[in-house]
Amino acid sequence: MVLISLTTDFGLRDHYVGVMKGVIAEIAPDAKLVDVTHEIPPQDLRAAAYVLWSSLPYFPADSVHLVVVDPGVGSARRAIASQTAWGVLVAPDNGVCSYVWAAAPPILTVELDNPHYRRAAVSHTFHGRDIFAPAAAYLASGTPLAELGRPVQAPVRLPTPAISVGEVEICGEVIYVDHFGNAVTSIGRLVWDGAMVHLDPAFGEAGRRIVAVGRVTVRAAGRDLGPIRRTYSETSPGEPLALVGSEGMLEIAVNQGSGAQVLELQPGDPVEVIAGR
Repeated sequence: MVLISLTTDFGLRDHYVGVMKGVIAEIAPDAKLVDVTHEIPPQDLRAAAYVLWSSLPYFPADSVHLVVVDPGVGSARRAIASQTAWGVLVAPDNGVCSYVWAAAPPILTVELDNPHYRRAAVSHTFHGRDIFAPAAAYLASGTPLAELGRPVQAPVRLPTPAISVGEVEICGEVIYVDHFGNAVTSIGRLVWDGAMVHLDPAFGEAGRRIVAVGRVTVRAAGRDLGPIRRTYSETSPGEPLALVGSEGMLEIAVNQGSGAQVLELQPGDPVEVIAGR
Protein backbone atom coordinates (compact mmCIF):
# COMPACT_ATOMS: atom_id res chain seq x y z
CA MET A 1 0.00 0.00 0.00
CA VAL A 2 1.67 3.22 -1.21
CA LEU A 3 0.94 6.46 0.62
CA ILE A 4 -0.10 9.61 -1.24
CA SER A 5 0.13 12.89 0.66
CA LEU A 6 -1.84 15.95 -0.42
CA THR A 7 -0.80 19.58 0.03
CA THR A 8 -2.90 22.36 -1.52
CA ASP A 9 -4.19 25.89 -1.07
CA PHE A 10 -7.76 24.78 -1.83
CA GLY A 11 -9.18 24.95 1.70
CA LEU A 12 -11.97 22.55 2.67
CA ARG A 13 -15.07 24.63 2.00
CA ASP A 14 -15.31 23.59 -1.64
CA HIS A 15 -15.33 20.24 -3.38
CA TYR A 16 -11.87 20.41 -4.96
CA VAL A 17 -9.97 18.22 -2.50
CA GLY A 18 -12.72 15.60 -2.44
CA VAL A 19 -12.80 15.43 -6.24
CA MET A 20 -9.05 14.84 -6.43
CA LYS A 21 -9.38 12.04 -3.90
CA GLY A 22 -12.16 10.53 -5.99
CA VAL A 23 -9.95 10.56 -9.10
CA ILE A 24 -7.15 8.89 -7.13
CA ALA A 25 -9.49 6.25 -5.70
CA GLU A 26 -10.68 5.25 -9.17
CA ILE A 27 -7.12 4.63 -10.39
CA ALA A 28 -5.42 3.46 -7.18
CA PRO A 29 -8.12 2.20 -4.77
CA ASP A 30 -5.56 0.68 -2.39
CA ALA A 31 -3.50 3.84 -1.95
CA LYS A 32 -3.53 5.42 1.49
CA LEU A 33 -4.22 9.18 1.45
CA VAL A 34 -2.83 11.60 4.04
CA ASP A 35 -3.67 15.30 4.09
CA VAL A 36 -0.64 17.42 4.98
CA THR A 37 -2.66 20.63 4.70
CA HIS A 38 -5.15 22.34 2.43
CA GLU A 39 -4.70 25.70 4.15
CA ILE A 40 -1.63 27.04 2.37
CA PRO A 41 -2.33 30.76 1.81
CA PRO A 42 -3.69 31.09 -1.74
CA GLN A 43 -0.91 31.06 -4.35
CA ASP A 44 1.81 31.25 -1.68
CA LEU A 45 4.62 29.16 -3.18
CA ARG A 46 7.15 29.91 -0.44
CA ALA A 47 4.76 28.81 2.29
CA ALA A 48 4.06 25.58 0.41
CA ALA A 49 7.78 25.01 -0.16
CA TYR A 50 8.46 25.39 3.57
CA VAL A 51 5.59 23.09 4.57
CA LEU A 52 6.87 20.39 2.22
CA TRP A 53 10.45 20.78 3.46
CA SER A 54 9.38 20.47 7.09
CA SER A 55 6.88 17.62 6.51
CA LEU A 56 8.22 15.16 3.95
CA PRO A 57 11.10 13.71 6.06
CA TYR A 58 8.45 12.14 8.33
CA PHE A 59 6.85 10.10 5.52
CA PRO A 60 7.96 6.74 4.10
CA ALA A 61 10.60 7.18 1.43
CA ASP A 62 8.43 5.51 -1.22
CA SER A 63 5.53 7.95 -0.74
CA VAL A 64 4.01 10.02 -3.53
CA HIS A 65 3.46 13.68 -2.63
CA LEU A 66 0.73 15.50 -4.54
CA VAL A 67 1.20 19.27 -4.37
CA VAL A 68 -1.24 21.71 -5.95
CA VAL A 69 -0.39 25.34 -5.25
CA ASP A 70 -0.60 26.61 -8.76
CA PRO A 71 -1.03 30.32 -9.54
CA GLY A 72 0.00 29.63 -13.15
CA VAL A 73 -2.60 26.94 -13.85
CA GLY A 74 -3.56 26.89 -17.55
CA SER A 75 -0.46 28.85 -18.59
CA ALA A 76 2.70 27.59 -20.27
CA ARG A 77 4.14 26.39 -16.94
CA ARG A 78 4.88 22.67 -16.97
CA ALA A 79 3.38 19.92 -14.84
CA ILE A 80 6.15 17.73 -13.41
CA ALA A 81 6.94 14.74 -11.21
CA SER A 82 10.28 14.48 -9.44
CA GLN A 83 11.93 11.49 -7.76
CA THR A 84 13.90 12.32 -4.60
CA ALA A 85 15.14 10.51 -1.53
CA TRP A 86 12.04 11.86 0.23
CA GLY A 87 9.63 10.33 -2.29
CA VAL A 88 8.13 11.41 -5.60
CA LEU A 89 6.70 14.94 -5.81
CA VAL A 90 3.90 15.61 -8.30
CA ALA A 91 3.51 19.35 -8.72
CA PRO A 92 3.47 22.36 -11.04
CA ASP A 93 6.89 23.49 -12.22
CA ASN A 94 6.78 26.79 -10.36
CA GLY A 95 9.42 26.32 -7.66
CA VAL A 96 7.17 24.77 -5.02
CA CYS A 97 9.57 21.80 -4.73
CA SER A 98 12.67 24.00 -4.30
CA TYR A 99 13.30 23.62 -0.58
CA VAL A 100 12.85 19.84 -0.75
CA TRP A 101 15.29 19.67 -3.66
CA ALA A 102 17.87 21.60 -1.63
CA ALA A 103 17.84 18.85 1.00
CA ALA A 104 16.97 15.87 -1.21
CA PRO A 105 18.18 16.62 -4.76
CA PRO A 106 16.03 15.40 -7.64
CA ILE A 107 17.14 12.08 -9.13
CA LEU A 108 14.80 12.25 -12.13
CA THR A 109 12.26 14.92 -13.04
CA VAL A 110 9.81 14.48 -15.91
CA GLU A 111 7.16 16.61 -17.54
CA LEU A 112 3.69 15.08 -17.21
CA ASP A 113 2.97 15.16 -20.93
CA ASN A 114 1.98 11.54 -21.63
CA PRO A 115 -1.77 11.70 -22.35
CA HIS A 116 -2.29 8.11 -21.17
CA TYR A 117 -1.71 9.22 -17.56
CA ARG A 118 -4.14 12.14 -17.34
CA ARG A 119 -7.87 12.57 -17.76
CA ALA A 120 -9.14 12.65 -21.34
CA ALA A 121 -10.61 16.14 -20.90
CA VAL A 122 -8.22 18.58 -19.23
CA SER A 123 -9.66 21.78 -17.78
CA HIS A 124 -7.72 25.03 -18.07
CA THR A 125 -8.33 25.77 -14.37
CA PHE A 126 -8.27 22.44 -12.50
CA HIS A 127 -5.07 20.56 -13.29
CA GLY A 128 -5.16 19.13 -9.77
CA ARG A 129 -8.06 16.94 -10.85
CA ASP A 130 -7.11 16.32 -14.47
CA ILE A 131 -3.29 16.02 -14.48
CA PHE A 132 -1.74 15.89 -11.01
CA ALA A 133 -4.15 13.52 -9.23
CA PRO A 134 -4.09 10.92 -12.03
CA ALA A 135 -0.28 11.09 -12.20
CA ALA A 136 0.03 10.57 -8.44
CA ALA A 137 -2.39 7.65 -8.57
CA TYR A 138 -0.58 5.92 -11.44
CA LEU A 139 2.76 6.34 -9.67
CA ALA A 140 1.29 4.88 -6.48
CA SER A 141 0.01 1.94 -8.56
CA GLY A 142 3.54 1.15 -9.76
CA THR A 143 3.80 3.00 -13.08
CA PRO A 144 7.47 3.92 -13.63
CA LEU A 145 8.13 7.64 -13.43
CA ALA A 146 9.85 7.66 -16.83
CA GLU A 147 6.61 6.56 -18.52
CA LEU A 148 4.77 9.73 -17.49
CA GLY A 149 6.76 12.04 -19.75
CA ARG A 150 10.02 13.48 -21.00
CA PRO A 151 12.91 14.35 -18.66
CA VAL A 152 13.12 17.94 -17.43
CA GLN A 153 16.65 19.32 -17.12
CA ALA A 154 16.09 22.71 -15.49
CA PRO A 155 12.99 22.84 -13.28
CA VAL A 156 12.03 26.20 -11.80
CA ARG A 157 13.52 27.01 -8.40
CA LEU A 158 12.60 29.69 -5.87
CA PRO A 159 15.33 31.90 -4.38
CA THR A 160 16.98 30.37 -1.32
CA PRO A 161 15.69 31.82 1.97
CA ALA A 162 17.99 34.58 3.18
CA ILE A 163 20.56 33.79 5.87
CA SER A 164 23.99 35.29 6.44
CA VAL A 165 26.39 34.56 9.28
CA GLY A 166 28.78 37.34 10.32
CA GLU A 167 31.21 37.82 13.19
CA VAL A 168 28.65 39.32 15.58
CA GLU A 169 25.30 38.75 13.90
CA ILE A 170 23.17 36.24 12.06
CA CYS A 171 20.66 37.76 9.64
CA GLY A 172 17.65 35.99 8.20
CA GLU A 173 14.03 36.53 7.25
CA VAL A 174 10.54 35.35 8.11
CA ILE A 175 9.64 32.50 5.74
CA TYR A 176 6.32 31.21 7.13
CA VAL A 177 3.58 32.10 9.60
CA ASP A 178 1.72 29.17 11.16
CA HIS A 179 -1.85 28.84 12.45
CA PHE A 180 -0.84 30.16 15.88
CA GLY A 181 0.85 33.25 14.48
CA ASN A 182 4.38 31.98 15.09
CA ALA A 183 6.70 33.58 12.53
CA VAL A 184 9.17 30.92 11.39
CA THR A 185 12.49 32.34 10.19
CA SER A 186 15.27 31.13 7.93
CA ILE A 187 17.69 31.11 10.90
CA GLY A 188 18.25 27.45 11.75
CA ARG A 189 18.60 24.65 12.26
CA LEU A 190 19.38 25.38 15.89
CA VAL A 191 20.16 22.54 18.29
CA TRP A 192 20.37 23.05 22.04
CA ASP A 193 23.60 22.04 23.82
CA GLY A 194 23.33 23.08 27.45
CA ALA A 195 23.16 26.88 27.55
CA MET A 196 24.34 27.11 23.94
CA VAL A 197 22.78 26.35 20.59
CA HIS A 198 24.55 25.02 17.53
CA LEU A 199 23.59 26.60 14.21
CA ASP A 200 23.74 24.23 11.24
CA PRO A 201 22.31 26.41 8.45
CA ALA A 202 19.38 24.72 6.75
CA PHE A 203 19.58 27.24 3.93
CA GLY A 204 22.44 29.21 2.49
CA GLU A 205 25.84 29.22 4.16
CA ALA A 206 27.19 25.91 5.40
CA GLY A 207 29.23 25.44 8.54
CA ARG A 208 28.44 24.96 12.22
CA ARG A 209 28.39 27.96 14.51
CA ILE A 210 27.96 28.00 18.30
CA VAL A 211 25.62 30.69 19.62
CA ALA A 212 25.96 31.75 23.26
CA VAL A 213 22.26 32.20 23.96
CA GLY A 214 22.66 34.31 27.10
CA ARG A 215 24.79 36.86 25.26
CA VAL A 216 22.66 37.50 22.20
CA THR A 217 19.54 39.49 21.45
CA VAL A 218 17.03 38.64 18.77
CA ARG A 219 15.71 41.66 16.88
CA ALA A 220 12.56 41.70 14.75
CA ALA A 221 10.08 44.38 13.70
CA GLY A 222 12.32 47.03 15.24
CA ARG A 223 12.16 45.45 18.70
CA ASP A 224 14.74 43.68 20.86
CA LEU A 225 13.15 40.42 22.01
CA GLY A 226 15.90 39.31 24.37
CA PRO A 227 17.77 35.99 24.15
CA ILE A 228 16.65 32.77 22.48
CA ARG A 229 14.19 30.93 24.75
CA ARG A 230 13.52 27.23 25.17
CA THR A 231 9.77 27.50 25.84
CA TYR A 232 6.92 30.00 25.64
CA SER A 233 6.49 29.85 29.41
CA GLU A 234 9.82 31.61 30.00
CA THR A 235 7.95 34.85 29.31
CA SER A 236 4.71 36.31 30.63
CA PRO A 237 1.43 35.88 28.70
CA GLY A 238 1.25 38.43 25.89
CA GLU A 239 5.01 38.99 25.82
CA PRO A 240 6.92 38.59 22.52
CA LEU A 241 9.83 36.16 22.45
CA ALA A 242 12.17 34.22 20.18
CA LEU A 243 12.55 30.48 20.58
CA VAL A 244 13.68 27.37 18.73
CA GLY A 245 10.69 25.71 17.09
CA SER A 246 10.03 22.02 16.58
CA GLU A 247 11.90 21.97 13.24
CA GLY A 248 14.93 23.71 14.73
CA MET A 249 14.19 27.08 13.14
CA LEU A 250 14.23 30.34 15.09
CA GLU A 251 10.63 31.48 15.57
CA ILE A 252 9.19 34.81 16.68
CA ALA A 253 6.17 34.29 18.90
CA VAL A 254 4.01 35.71 21.66
CA ASN A 255 3.23 33.69 24.76
CA GLN A 256 -0.47 32.79 24.35
CA GLY A 257 -0.79 35.13 21.40
CA SER A 258 0.18 35.72 17.77
CA GLY A 259 3.71 36.91 17.16
CA ALA A 260 2.93 37.82 13.56
CA GLN A 261 -0.09 39.89 14.58
CA VAL A 262 1.40 41.64 17.60
CA LEU A 263 4.66 42.50 15.82
CA GLU A 264 3.04 42.94 12.38
CA LEU A 265 5.42 40.42 10.84
CA GLN A 266 5.02 38.84 7.44
CA PRO A 267 7.17 36.65 5.16
CA GLY A 268 10.23 38.51 3.92
CA ASP A 269 10.64 40.69 7.02
CA PRO A 270 14.20 40.70 8.42
CA VAL A 271 15.22 39.02 11.70
CA GLU A 272 18.61 39.28 13.38
CA VAL A 273 20.49 37.48 16.14
CA ILE A 274 23.03 39.98 17.49
CA ALA A 275 25.88 39.23 19.91
CA GLY A 276 26.71 41.40 22.89
CA ARG A 277 23.41 43.26 23.23
